Amino acid sequence: MAQLGKRNLLRIVRAAPPGLYLDGGSHGEILLPAKFIPAGAVPGGEIEVFVYRDSEDRLVATTEKPHAVVGEFACLRVVGVNPRIGLFLDWGLGKDLLLPAREQDGPLNPGDWVVVQVVLDEKTDRLIASARLNRRLDLTPPPYHEGEAVHLLVASKSPLGYNLIINHAHRGLVYHTDIPGPLKIGSVVEGYVRNVRPDGKVDLALGRAGYRRIAAATETVLAKLRAAGGRLPYHDGSLPEEIRDAFGLSKKAFKQAIGALYKDRLIRIEPDGIHLAVPEAKSSG
Repeated sequence: MAQLGKRNLLRIVRAAPPGLYLDGGSHGEILLPAKFIPAGAVPGGEIEVFVYRDSEDRLVATTEKPHAVVGEFACLRVVGVNPRIGLFLDWGLGKDLLLPAREQDGPLNPGDWVVVQVVLDEKTDRLIASARLNRRLDLTPPPYHEGEAVHLLVASKSPLGYNLIINHAHRGLVYHTDIPGPLKIGSVVEGYVRNVRPDGKVDLALGRAGYRRIAAATETVLAKLRAAGGRLPYHDGSLPEEIRDAFGLSKKAFKQAIGALYKDRLIRIEPDGIHLAVPEAKSSG
């Protein structure tokens, strides 16, 4: 059966002047308008299409690819306003996507960009957008593991860094100290899970190089701390030359490392330096 708001592989039933009619299962035949028919598509064959509703509320197929399908998040541009209904967003198809007033999370104007999820409205069986991200994101404990590669969408800026949507499902955070500069809201970036906390919150690193660099630096600092008995006289105020001589790291990498270790509750940062959060017992021998 054809799924509304998804890409489907459907069998071509017959050809007619309007286009090709596809087998939509319990939905009946679904029209693929002639302007979207690719070369070689004939009755009896199969074709991959996206199924949605046209302006007259009829199911229709297209070979165009929307910027997001049902359940996915994307940053879309506002192209129209209807004060009674809501906003219209360009999502890559001929028919714009409605962002109803009830699903908005703040004022928007034509030309603005907004991060939304594509949703199948249960009441109307129509595709809509929702900018109420806190209601749409999955709040169950995420199943990610450290170092896992993930798809990330930059959703918003926070005092600590940037909130990102992980794999179209969960919220994660990348800290200001872990990125070289500002991120663009709505951009899709490569990232890795740095840590999943006991409360389910996810810390992220951008790019494989970024993850490896931070992980390597934290291991270096931890090893030095353990070798020194759990305390070293270095912190944010230490000179770059001192940091490099002690750890072989730049001061920026050192700050990122102790920031990550502090957030993971592995160290304490005191006026006299950095300390292991729980001093390791010395083995008796």
